[in-house]
Amino acid sequence: MSKSKILVTGGLGYIGSQTVLSLLDSGFEVVILDKNQPKEYQNFAYIVDFERVDLLNIGDLERVFKKYKIEVVIHFAAFIEVGESQLKPEKYYKNNVVGTLNLLTIMHRYKVNKIVFSSTAAVYGFSGVELIDENQPRNPISVYGRTKSISEDIINDFCKIHGFSAFSLRYFNACGADPQTRTGEDHNPETHLIPCILNAIANNVTFKIFGNNYNTPDGTCIRDYIHTTDLASAHILATKYLMDLTTSGFYEVVNLGTGQGFSVSQIVQSVEQVTGCKVLVEFVDRRPGDSDRLVASNQKAKKILNWEPQSNLYQIIKTAWEWYQKIKLK
Repeated sequence: MSKSKILVTGGLGYIGSQTVLSLLDSGFEVVILDKNQPKEYQNFAYIVDFERVDLLNIGDLERVFKKYKIEVVIHFAAFIEVGESQLKPEKYYKNNVVGTLNLLTIMHRYKVNKIVFSSTAAVYGFSGVELIDENQPRNPISVYGRTKSISEDIINDFCKIHGFSAFSLRYFNACGADPQTRTGEDHNPETHLIPCILNAIANNVTFKIFGNNYNTPDGTCIRDYIHTTDLASAHILATKYLMDLTTSGFYEVVNLGTGQGFSVSQIVQSVEQVTGCKVLVEFVDRRPGDSDRLVASNQKAKKILNWEPQSNLYQIIKTAWEWYQKIKLK
């Protein structure tokens, strides 16, 4: 019988692609499932098994599980834009929640019962605490956050009722790029902080900071920025943990963050230091729903997964800038 594989849904996405590369670097056999075609630079998709499948098409999904011997699923595939989710809730509930339910249904049918789920700190909403741990109540303030919270509950029920074993990994602000510039952030439109600052530099336009009157030392929001390579390593550790389990019904929620927060103004200053370029800044009104501070407690990840972030803010911005120059300024 052929060697079992790790199925990565959304394996062409920002964090999914970095995880695929890290899995390959670690010697795993991978099947990428994604509804998009690989981009020009994603040549890794041609050296692994790749299936172009939408999770809403349950027939195509079942074909994949018939074709491969799958041991663990790492589930990234989801729409992630908070603003869009508030305008098009039906799009997000259908894709994120129904897609997850379809995946779990076919997994159960084919006796694949181990899954690592890509969740988010957006499930917490406004926490009001210095460091957010996994015991903080879930109170998502966006449709996107609610779709992830609902998906967590569905997965937990499959663990309780169908004997699945699972991790829900709630990560904070994903950023940075592959140190070998094999993959990185390439959203359209781009909404994440660091690539938006890099865009402003490259195009010599003003970068707008939303609000400078938050309850923080410099008045701008504080967030926990975590490199995608550190996120990928956590997914691999969670995968290995599930593969080693001899019992069923295991379910754990784990935060992935550095435990250190940086303000938007601090990020702007760090980008200037790394790139050697001045950022033109304009302060504008706050966005609705932005909290003062969102920083993770990562003690549970350290304890259960033996995980430790390896990258610092300089490395995050350096790799993001190298990636930006390769893709955007070629």
